[in-house]
Amino acid sequence: MAFVRGLTERHRGFAGGDERQYAFVNGFSVIDRLYLRNGTFYVATNDSAFPPRTDLIGKPVALPLEPDVSDATDEEMQFLSPEDAPEVLGEVAALVPDFTVFLYDSPQFMPHFYHWWGEIILGMWRVYSTLALGKKWSTSDPVDFPLPWPARFVLPAVSGTEWRDRAGIIGPTMRPAFPQASIEKADYWNDLIKLGTTVVFERSMIINRDAAHKHPLSNRWFKMVGGTMSLTAPDLFWEPLRQSLVRNTIGYVPAVDSRGRILATSLKPSPPPPSSPIAFDDDTGVSDTASGRYNLPVVTYISRQGGGRRLVAEDHELLVESLKELERQGLCTVLIPQMEKLSIREQVAIIAKTTILVGVHGNGLTHQLIMPPSLRSAIFEIMDPPSYVFDYEMLARNMGHKHYAVHNDTLLTYPKGKTHNGIHFTDGFHGESIPVYGPVIADMIRRRLTEPDEAVED
Repeated sequence: MAFVRGLTERHRGFAGGDERQYAFVNGFSVIDRLYLRNGTFYVATNDSAFPPRTDLIGKPVALPLEPDVSDATDEEMQFLSPEDAPEVLGEVAALVPDFTVFLYDSPQFMPHFYHWWGEIILGMWRVYSTLALGKKWSTSDPVDFPLPWPARFVLPAVSGTEWRDRAGIIGPTMRPAFPQASIEKADYWNDLIKLGTTVVFERSMIINRDAAHKHPLSNRWFKMVGGTMSLTAPDLFWEPLRQSLVRNTIGYVPAVDSRGRILATSLKPSPPPPSSPIAFDDDTGVSDTASGRYNLPVVTYISRQGGGRRLVAEDHELLVESLKELERQGLCTVLIPQMEKLSIREQVAIIAKTTILVGVHGNGLTHQLIMPPSLRSAIFEIMDPPSYVFDYEMLARNMGHKHYAVHNDTLLTYPKGKTHNGIHFTDGFHGESIPVYGPVIADMIRRRLTEPDEAVED
């Protein structure tokens, strides 16, 4: 932190002012030189096109509330003209350099793998990556990403461990994904208030769930990141972040070809500790005893049979047998891990080699964020028919994986630009007897893995 004079002499306003497009959508706002004083954000701008406060921020309180109750007031954010800023903010400020991400929400939704990674972080990265449009960079090298990586995440309304999930995945996966970033909480925020001076953040993003849900697409996708789908992000925008997480967790990044096969040259020995409940092949990190099978596409079925939302027992057994038949035919390697029994490193090692992911609707399908995208990559999400929700379809669309909603013996999938008409929950959506006809899934997997490239369903 350094002190600077002349608060507005270098003010550039909205980050996108000098870029190809604004890095903004409701609830995800990149702002250069954002000011903070006594716990209130200040935006110094004369730009009439600058988004209104309700699109930028809401109160960091639990939702849902009555309409307008969560709307931000002058206590949360104020707008100033650059000419008036010195009178309110003073002539001197403490400069916080680099890129700061504010998670300006209560911890209500934070301690959930999907909400954290599939909404907060995915939305942040998609919006931020729009500033890289038109720039030359390699998606295979996180170091080559043309924008500064976050230096810190600030959670002003979180005082303790409330942001951490019960399974203990969120914190440990944030560290390898953003190894240079700290995670600051209410004590950091309160320190800045007690400082008694103006603080200016060189570049920041404010993330707020209430503001995000004000986007019109929120009523189409029914998700916090619905509005981000309206932005054009670079192709494979997620790859630098995914590869950072994978490489810093297992030491290498598995690569796949257009047929979904693991490239042997991308694999390195990665034996697990002796106490591991899964037997990993010394050469591949894949549970497979058959010599030479490491280069086959990996099909992973995340079983929830030990959890609350699960399949009819007989249907689970038929699904397993149907997938194993694909393996016997030499089409793929089939893995059926119980994620809750594996270390985070083991989970990442499996999913980073997976081309097809199968599972009942649930948190485990968030792991697709770690899957390598390819022509053949796909998600099979099993739901109690005729239920339909968009959680994991949205992730798949962002990642470049094909998504199939599985309704017993029927597959539903939609091309780019088209979606299911709304959401629907059956009484058995969270039940313990969800039906599925395994051969239907196996047949589609067979098609995806064997069809010529030009015939694969996009």
